[in-house]
This record gives sequence, C-alpha cells and structure tokens, in this order.
Amino acid sequence: MASLRIAARALAILARRNGALAEEVLAEEFPWLTWLPDTERHECVRELLSHLIAGADTGELLPFGRALTSWRSTAVIWSDPRLAGELQGPFPGDGPEVARPKGDS
Repeated sequence: MASLRIAARALAILARRNGALAEEVLAEEFPWLTWLPDTERHECVRELLSHLIAGADTGELLPFGRALTSWRSTAVIWSDPRLAGELQGPFPGDGPEVARPKGDS
C-alpha cells in the first residue's frame, strides 16, 4: 500500500503544479476523459485524485472505484449530444402532484 500512496501523492503534486499535464497523463489511462467538457474534466481529475489519495492512505479504494464508474458514465452521456442535451433540461413542470402520506398516529 505504501507504493500506491507514493504514486497517488506524486500524481497529486503533478496535478497541482501542472494541471494540464496531469489531465494528459490520466487521459492516457482513461481515454473517455476527452468526452467531458473542460470544466467537468478538471473536476473529474480533482475528485479522482482526492479519492485515490484517501484510498491509498486508508486502504479503502471503494470510493475511488465508485467515483471512477460515475465519471465514466457521465463521460459516456456527454459523448451522445442528443442525450446530453436532454439531460440538461429544461424540464417541463414539476411533475404530478402526489398526496401527502397519512401518519399512523
């Protein structure tokens, strides 16, 4: 786990000093990053590195895996302009009105 911690921290230092280079490095490993808009790509890199560093420090990599899956799914949605447009709204109305549940008391 020490090796992972060192690698994660080194990548985080690189990202702080040269964000574009860090994105380039991660894009080689995760080519789907190119489908994300610039602002989301920056956020994705920051979030993945944060989870990776925390996981390397604690040995708990599940949050990193979840974030990776979530960002990959987001990138796939952005790759389809029609779907990305639909999910950005606008959305008609607030939906149907739902009756408030009755309490047992």
